[in-house]
Amino acid sequence: MLDKTSAVEAPSPTMVRPQSTVPRALRRYLCLDDFEATARRILPKFLYGYISGGAENDAALRDNRRALDEYGFVPRVLNDVSLRNQTATLFGKSYASPFGIPPMGSSALCAYRGDIVYARAAKALNVPMILSAASLIKLEDVIKENPAAWYQAYLAGMPERIEPLVDRVAAAGFDTFVVTADVPVPPNRENNIRNGFQTPMKITPRVAWDIATHPDWLLNIFARTVVSHGMPRFENMDASAGPPVLSKNLMRNIGARDQLAWKHVELIRKRWKGKLVVKGLISPQDAKIARESGVDGVLVSNHAGRQLDYTFAGLRTLPEIAAEARGMTIMVDGGIRRGTDVIKALALGAHFVFVGRPFLYAAVVGGQPAVERAITLLHDEIDRDLALMGIRSLAEITPDLVRKF
Repeated sequence: MLDKTSAVEAPSPTMVRPQSTVPRALRRYLCLDDFEATARRILPKFLYGYISGGAENDAALRDNRRALDEYGFVPRVLNDVSLRNQTATLFGKSYASPFGIPPMGSSALCAYRGDIVYARAAKALNVPMILSAASLIKLEDVIKENPAAWYQAYLAGMPERIEPLVDRVAAAGFDTFVVTADVPVPPNRENNIRNGFQTPMKITPRVAWDIATHPDWLLNIFARTVVSHGMPRFENMDASAGPPVLSKNLMRNIGARDQLAWKHVELIRKRWKGKLVVKGLISPQDAKIARESGVDGVLVSNHAGRQLDYTFAGLRTLPEIAAEARGMTIMVDGGIRRGTDVIKALALGAHFVFVGRPFLYAAVVGGQPAVERAITLLHDEIDRDLALMGIRSLAEITPDLVRKF
């Protein structure tokens, strides 16, 4: 859990860098949103649409931003903020900032060695990173790059598949296991159909033209991956490697998720010795069940608006879920793009936040240096915002600092 009681002792381990030390190609990126336009040009339309879109009418996707925008600040003044500090402790480990990189499937299809890029950047700048079960690089290879990485699972409700996977993740050295709870069936993402994205991938004439007209992605990401590492495959869904991204057997391998239940979480709790997190909760009642099931933390999330449309943004039920915490760590994601967003989430009861799409876009734009640039930008925004709000440590972020407009 985030330590909100520690005193301010030293300046924050700043990531502020003079503009002259930033790689020239990255100097024009001044905030997280700046990476998206370049990534959109690089990526084929079917891949960009897959990343950027949500389910059905995108109402849940939009609500993530709307919920954040409904809050403003009531800052304090004339506090000595010269020793401000944004370090945060999560599950006993100290991080440079109260944000991290969440699981993002198929990242290595969009950015060259995407999961390795996240792992290295997160390690270099000391923020947490969660590896997705839908990743295309072996979990054993990722944790070698970042021994502090977490693993996130998409599980079928079948103990005979769950138990060997838990054992594999433990044997690899991961200490935090994340169960995603909000994907019992595939969502209705009509934008994927319109853009030509399919699971498994299918190279139709339309998709072939889309790829051919995006040579940067074709040559520097996809072809480079195939030549150096073979056809991408889903490496981490089960105890053994899964099928390639073009395999017709893919849907069979990811089936039976509608059978997943709390009894399976309890099964994992008995077998898993490390920290256990459930991701994809919106209901306070489910947070209570998670706590009673022995879960160490929950990640409040509507899956970035990509599952059930019109699901509330996590921020809207966050205060109620925080009230159910009673020692359980509360994290949240969805729509966070600014340092001010991070502070709003912390004020409403989160101990930590995760930021997704912008880090993927940064990886597409420029690999590890670009992801580090994105992490640094967000860190520096938080540092500046803390000063402007009269806050010296995360422990001083309280609900009275925010109000609805």
